[in-house]
Amino acid sequence: MTTTRQLDFDACYLAVSARDSRFDGRFYTAVTTTGIYCRPICPARTPGRGNVRFYRHAAAAEAAGFRPCRRCRPELSPGDPGWDVRADLVGRALRLIDDGVADDSGVAGLARRLHVTERHLHRLFAAELGAGPLAVARTRRLLLAKQLLTETALPITDVAFAAGFGSVRQFNAAMKESYGFAPGELRKGNGPVGGGGLCSPASGLTLRLGHRQPYDAQSVLRFLAARAIPGVEAVRWSGMDVAAYTRAVPGGSITLRPAADHVRLTVRTTEAHRLSPLVARCRRLLDLDADPGAVREILGRTSLAPLVEARPGLRVPGAYDGFEAAVRAVVGQQISVAGARTLLGRIATRAGTPAVTDPNSAGSGGKAPGPEQNPPPATRNTTAAHRNRADEEQDLSTAHRKSSLADREPTPEAVNEIPLLFPTADRLADADLDGLGLTTRRTATIRALAEGVASGEIDLDGAGDPADTTARLLAIPGIGPWTASYIALRALRDPDAWPEGDLVLRRTMDRLGITAGETEGWRPWRAYAAVHLWSHAAQPQPTIRTHQMDVTNR
Repeated sequence: MTTTRQLDFDACYLAVSARDSRFDGRFYTAVTTTGIYCRPICPARTPGRGNVRFYRHAAAAEAAGFRPCRRCRPELSPGDPGWDVRADLVGRALRLIDDGVADDSGVAGLARRLHVTERHLHRLFAAELGAGPLAVARTRRLLLAKQLLTETALPITDVAFAAGFGSVRQFNAAMKESYGFAPGELRKGNGPVGGGGLCSPASGLTLRLGHRQPYDAQSVLRFLAARAIPGVEAVRWSGMDVAAYTRAVPGGSITLRPAADHVRLTVRTTEAHRLSPLVARCRRLLDLDADPGAVREILGRTSLAPLVEARPGLRVPGAYDGFEAAVRAVVGQQISVAGARTLLGRIATRAGTPAVTDPNSAGSGGKAPGPEQNPPPATRNTTAAHRNRADEEQDLSTAHRKSSLADREPTPEAVNEIPLLFPTADRLADADLDGLGLTTRRTATIRALAEGVASGEIDLDGAGDPADTTARLLAIPGIGPWTASYIALRALRDPDAWPEGDLVLRRTMDRLGITAGETEGWRPWRAYAAVHLWSHAAQPQPTIRTHQMDVTNR
C-alpha cells in the first residue's frame, strides 16, 4: 500500500514544476521511466505527468523499486515537520527509529517502547507511509551511507558500521538490492566531495545538515552558547557571532558550525556506530526540520505578524538529550543564566562520566573548564527583566549580521575542553548532590525526576505522548506548569507548547497590546510564538505597529 492517496497529485506536481523549496522533505517524486526518486527541488527536467508517482516517505519510494537521485540527493532533505505537529504514534516511532531503536532492538523493541503490538505498528506505518518500520529504518541507513560515501573519504567498512549495518556483507547486499550498484561503484563515479578518514577524536568527519530557508542559525547557537555547561559544552566565538558549538558525546565530541545554506556537523568519536543517532539529535537540537513557511502562514495573520516579518528564520532551540533539558529547566528556576550554568557544571563534575575512556585518546583527561572559559562576549548581558525564574531559558538575543567564520575546523585539542558527559538519569538518581549550591527542595525534585526517567515511567526521548508525559512531569513536586511546558517545548519538540504564566511573555505581550486570549489563535505554533516574544524582549526593537496600537520599545 502506498500513500499516494494522501497526497494531492496536482499540488505535488505544481510544486515539482516550480521546484518549490517549501515542499522539500514533505514528499518525494518517483519517475517511472528512469526508476529514480527525487526531491521536489531536483534540478532535472520536470517529467511528464503520466510518468510520476508521489510518495510521502523515501522508504515508500524505495519499497516500490525506485532508487535515490544522485543530483538532488534525497539524503540531504530536511525532515517532515508534520510529525512533530501531530505527535501521534507514527511520529514518535519515526523519532525512535532516527535514534536507532529499531537498529538496536528490532521492530519488537520499537513496539515495546511505544506500548503497542508489532502488528498494530506495521498497520499504522503501511497506512501512513506506505512502508513498514524495518523498511523505514533500512532506508535511513542507506541514505546515511550514501551521504558518507559522497561527502567523506571513510573506508567502505567504516561507512557500513557508521550507518548502522551489522556487517559489510549486509551493507553491500542492501546497496545492490535497493540501488542497483555496490558502494564502491558510487564512490568511483563521484568521489568524495570532502576529506576524512577513520572517524576518531583526532580526525573526525564532517557532514552537511540541510534545513529550510530562512534559518537564523545565530539565534539558536547563541541560545546554546549562553547556557553551555562547563565541561560538557564549549563555544568558539568570531566577533559577536558563534563560530562553533561543541559538546561531549560518547567516545568524543561533535561540533556544529553554521554555513551559508546548511550546518556543518563534525564528529570526532571512537564510537562510529552512533553516527545516525548523533545526526538525528543534532537536527532536533537546532530545529533543522522546522517549516518556517507553515509557521509564518499562521502567526503572520495574528498580532505577531510584525515580529515574524522581522525575524522569519527564528527556530525553537531543542535539546540534545531530553533528560538533560529537563534538569536544566529545574535547576534554572528563579536564578540567572550564569548561575544555572555554574550549578549544572558542578552537577556534571560530580556525577558525569568521561566522554573518552581511553586515557591515551584525544579528549580524555582534560580539565573541565570553569565558567569563565566559555562566556559569551561581555556585551551580551542578561537584562533585568530576564533575571527571574524564566531566565535560564529565555535569553534569545541575536543579531542579523552574517557570521565571519574561520576556514578551518576546531582543532582536536578542543575536545579536551569538554571531557564530561552529562550524567544519565540512572547516575543522577543515586548521586550525592549535597554541597553544590542546590536547595534541598531543588535536589529532591532533580532526584525524583531522575528516578522517574530511570524507571521508564517518564520518557523524554520521544516515545511518550506529549500530553501524557507533561502530566507525569506535573506529578513531581517542584515541577509546575511552566517548567513542564518548557520541557515539552525543548525536549519533547512540541511545537504548540506554551509556558503558561511566564513573566517575560506576559510583560512583552502587555507592551505590545496583545491579550491572553489571542494565544489560542497561534496554535499549533505557540512554541514559535514564545520564541518570537522572548527574542523581542531580549533586545531593543524599533517602533512596531500591531493591529491594536503603536508600541515604541525602550
